[in-house]
Amino acid sequence: MKKTRPLLFLILVFFGLTGFYQKQSTENLDDFKKYYDQFKVEGSFVLYDQRNDKFTFYNQSQFKEKYSPASTFKICNSLIGLETGVIKDENFVIPWDSVVRPNPKWNQNHDLKLAFKNSTVWYYKELARRVGKEKMKFWLEKAQYGNADTTGGLDLFWLKGGLRVTPEQQIDFLKRLRNNKLPFSKRTVDIVKKIMITKDTLDYVIRAKTGWSDEDKRIVGWYVGYVEKNNNVYYFANCIQSTDLENKDFARARIEITYRILSDLQVIPM
Repeated sequence: MKKTRPLLFLILVFFGLTGFYQKQSTENLDDFKKYYDQFKVEGSFVLYDQRNDKFTFYNQSQFKEKYSPASTFKICNSLIGLETGVIKDENFVIPWDSVVRPNPKWNQNHDLKLAFKNSTVWYYKELARRVGKEKMKFWLEKAQYGNADTTGGLDLFWLKGGLRVTPEQQIDFLKRLRNNKLPFSKRTVDIVKKIMITKDTLDYVIRAKTGWSDEDKRIVGWYVGYVEKNNNVYYFANCIQSTDLENKDFARARIEITYRILSDLQVIPM
């Protein structure tokens, strides 16, 4: 009888551990189509619940589709600029070149935090030029960002060039950023996390970035980021597309669709 006790103990331990480690789960929801239809766009949405190791999808078929990252690349571009010493901190100013651009917010001197907030293209183009082609390529590959393709021009590759990223890769990059698993110093990562904050409430914090790329026959929009709430993290990537190049609601659709879905999933209040 005594000999069976060790075996019984091992069996209990095995089943206990099996129950402890949750299997990753996925859920596909079609209800969110109404939000994309409302703004007359196509698209997809993915949410990753870190605590429960769960993916929630709308239109999962786009999860591995490649798109230009557009201004969502500013997350990585900021990390590289800081890590290489091109930018000292979030207060580092690059003077405005006096070229008047369509977005009036861009027509002034910018520091890093303002350039990130305003998604100021000229600031990040200059940042990339100061980093240089070789260092930029080195850090893209080391950070495993998208396909790490810098063809198309040092200050254009994430807008009009060869850089591509999937919603799956966006989520993976955000997870590594949040969990300090990227090949950048803690100081660098902490600064970027700080400038990414878009909402900071008593109940939750959202860090995120928009993106918009113009292609030959369509426009592509992004809103990617993560929500920290109740000792959990929810990572999201919303990617929208439209063949209507004059869609006046396209810019706000990226964010509004995201917030409506996050509210429906009870991640944030509406």
